[in-house]
Amino acid sequence: MTVVVADDQNLIRAGFSALLANEPDIEVVGEAGTGAEAVEVVRRLRPDVVLMDIRMPDGDGLWATEQIVADPSLAGVHIVIVTTFELDEYVGRAIRAGASGFLVKDTEPVELIRAVRVVAAGEALLSPRVTKRLLERVAEGLADGSRAPELAALTDRERQVLALVGAGLTNGEIALQLFLSPLTVKTHVSRTMTKLAARDRAQLVVVAYEAGLVRPGWR
Repeated sequence: MTVVVADDQNLIRAGFSALLANEPDIEVVGEAGTGAEAVEVVRRLRPDVVLMDIRMPDGDGLWATEQIVADPSLAGVHIVIVTTFELDEYVGRAIRAGASGFLVKDTEPVELIRAVRVVAAGEALLSPRVTKRLLERVAEGLADGSRAPELAALTDRERQVLALVGAGLTNGEIALQLFLSPLTVKTHVSRTMTKLAARDRAQLVVVAYEAGLVRPGWR
């Protein structure tokens, strides 16, 4: 899988690149030091994953994430926000901007490598220190019902699955909850993503909250 590292600090970029380069299945194909440069590099190289810093000059990481997500030709690019600022507002904005993951820079190296693999596979990922309760506090601001009409395209089962995805359950946990096979759940998740034009699982979580299908604290 291919990766672009975007950070305004040369040392951070070099460190991440060196760490990932040691993995046989990961190749760092480019780097960027500003938001605008990150967008340009991603459009040119079309990597599988972008490790994106938030605070960068010439367009921050959240702006760059929005630009990338808005480009249909970059639908296969997954973004992990990597920052020193583990604050509610950044987590919330990152999720709404279209990021698939959120990590803090002092994350253990093994977790960073795992993040690249998880996000490249289309899963959502939050730093172990960004707890479910924090996500729910952030999501409180998303539950405005604006996406509710979009649920009309879903079957009853797909709504159930979407609600459980929004509640943070894995495919295996959803399978146990609904007495289905994990493969059947995976199929429902895939169809739901297609119907809702969601890039990945993280976007399904956003839709679930914005549609009012899930509320903070609901299980």
